Amino acid sequence: MNWDQLKTILWLRWRLTNNQWARSRGMGAVISAIIAVGSILMGATAFSVALVVGIFGLQKADATLIWGIWFAMTAAFLFFWMIGLITELQRSETIDLQRLMHLPVRLGQIFVINYLASHLALSIVLAVPAMLGLTLGLAISRGAVMLCLAPLALAMIFMITAWTYCLRGWLASLMSNPRKRRTVTVSIMFAFILLSQGPNLYFNVIRQGNRVSTGANSAGNKSERSSSQKEILTELQAAQNYIPPLWLPLGAQGLLEGHLLPALYGTLGCLAIGGLGLRRAYQATLCSYRGDTGAKITVQAPRSEKPTAALAQGEAGRRFLELQITGVPEQAAAVALATFRSWWRAPEVKLAWGTSFVVTIILAATFLFRSVPTVAEAAKPFLATGAAVFSVFMLVQFYTNLFGLDRDGFRALVLAPVERRYILLGKNLACLPVGAFFGATLIVLISVRMHLSALTLISSLFQLAALLMMAWLVGDTFSILTPYRVQSGSLKPTKLPAQAMIVLMLSNLFFPVAMVPVFVPPLAEFLWQSAGWSKMVPINLMLSIGLAVILSAAYWQLLTPLGQMLRRRETKILSIVSVQVE
Repeated sequence: MNWDQLKTILWLRWRLTNNQWARSRGMGAVISAIIAVGSILMGATAFSVALVVGIFGLQKADATLIWGIWFAMTAAFLFFWMIGLITELQRSETIDLQRLMHLPVRLGQIFVINYLASHLALSIVLAVPAMLGLTLGLAISRGAVMLCLAPLALAMIFMITAWTYCLRGWLASLMSNPRKRRTVTVSIMFAFILLSQGPNLYFNVIRQGNRVSTGANSAGNKSERSSSQKEILTELQAAQNYIPPLWLPLGAQGLLEGHLLPALYGTLGCLAIGGLGLRRAYQATLCSYRGDTGAKITVQAPRSEKPTAALAQGEAGRRFLELQITGVPEQAAAVALATFRSWWRAPEVKLAWGTSFVVTIILAATFLFRSVPTVAEAAKPFLATGAAVFSVFMLVQFYTNLFGLDRDGFRALVLAPVERRYILLGKNLACLPVGAFFGATLIVLISVRMHLSALTLISSLFQLAALLMMAWLVGDTFSILTPYRVQSGSLKPTKLPAQAMIVLMLSNLFFPVAMVPVFVPPLAEFLWQSAGWSKMVPINLMLSIGLAVILSAAYWQLLTPLGQMLRRRETKILSIVSVQVE
C-alpha cells in the first residue's frame, strides 16, 4: 500500500467536501456533524442495551433462546439492509475511480476506501455495536469462549456487504447501455425484491392461509399450534446449515453447547465468501471503467433490405410525441409526452416505478391473503384514504424535483418558446399516469378485501385526485426553489447543497402532515353518523368531490404565479441541474 498516494487522495477528497460545505455557507458541515453525533449516540445506545441484556438477561438462558435472539438480530440486520439496498440499487462512490484511471495510483486501495464508505448506513450503525455488545455481555456471563462470536458476526456482515457491493456495481455496468439492458435490469430488480420478501410472503401469506383454512376444524387447539411452531423451528434449524447468513446463530448455539467448530467454520466460510464477492466486485469495476465488457465484436455485412422494424419503431415514437391530449393546451401536452417518454426510457426511473409498484403489490398481498381483520364500519373509509396517501408518498421524489432528471436537457425547456405555466402543467401531467395507476390499484384492492361500498370507493378516487393536485402544487414549489441534480443511473441525490438537503428531509418527514385535508371527508362522515343523523346522505362523497374541485381550481389559478417564479429562477435551476458538483 502506497501511503503517500492514499494520504493525497484522502486530502483531495476532504478539500472537495470542505469546498462544498463552504459554498453552502457551512450548513453542510453542521448537518454532517448532527448526523455523525446522532449515529454515534444510536450505536452507543445499541451497544449498551445489548451488553446489559447479555450480562443480566441471558445469564441463565438456554441455548435455544440465545439462538433465537441471534437469529432475530441477523434477520433484522438483513431486513434493514435490504430496505437500504432497494432504496439505492446502484452504488455511489465516494472517490470516482474513473477520474484516477490515467494516474499512476493503486486503484485497489481506492476501491477499498469506497467499499468501507458504503458501510455508512443505519443498519450497520445499529447492528455492529449491538452484536459486539451482546457478544461481550455473553462472554462476561457465560464464559470467554463466547468472544468467538465477534469475528463470526463481523465476517457475516462483511460477506453480506461485499456481495451487495458487487451487485450494485454489476447493475451500474448494466445501466451503462440502457437501450439494451434496461429490461434485464428491471427484471433483476423484480426478482430481487420478490426474493427479499419471500420469507414475508411465506409466513404471512402462505402459512397464514393454511392456518386460516384449518382453523375452523381446530379452533383453540393450542397443542396443534405448538406442534406447528416446533415443526417450523426444526425446519429452520435444519436449513441454516446451508444458508450462510444463518451461520451466526448456529455458531452461538454451538458455543453454548460446548462446540467450537461451528463458529470457527462459519467465520472462515463467511470470510471466504465475502472475499470472493469483493474480488469479483473489484474486477467488475475495473472492467466497467476500462470498457472491457467481454463481448465479442462482430462485423455484419450491410443488408440491402429496408430496416422496416426500426422505421416502424421510430414512426411509433413520433406518433406518440404528436398525440393530442383532450382539454390540455398543445404546449403542455408536448412537454408532458416528451417528459413521460424521457422518464420511460431512463432505467433509474423504471427501477423506481417498478420498486414502488412491487412494494405496493407485496404489501397489498400480505394484507389481502390474511384473515380479514375486524375493523369497524366507520373506520373502513380511512383505510381507503390511507391507501391513496401511501401511493402518492411512494412517488414524492418525482413531485418535489421535476427538473433534476432533465440535467442538460433542461436547457431545451429554457430556450423553448413555451409559457412557463404550461411547462409545469406538462411536467405534472407526466406524473399523472403512474400516480393514478398506483393509487387506483391499491384503493381497489383494499376496497375489495374490506368489502367497502361503491360510494366509499368513488370517494377515495376523488380523494386521490385531490392528493395529486396537492402533491403537484407542493412539488412545483420545491422543484423551483430547491432543485438538485440527480446523477445519471441512480435516483439517489448526491452532493446536495445544504438547503436542498434540509428541504428534501423536511418534505419526506412532513409529507403526511400536508396530506391531512384528505382525511376531512371520512372524518366528517364519521362525526355525522356518530351524531345519529341519516346515513343516506353521502357526506364522504360530497366533501371528496368538493375538495377535488376546490384543489383543481386552486391548482389552475396558482399555475400562473408558479410559472412566473419558474421564469425568474430558470437560469439558476439550469446552473444547478446541468452542472455536476465534484
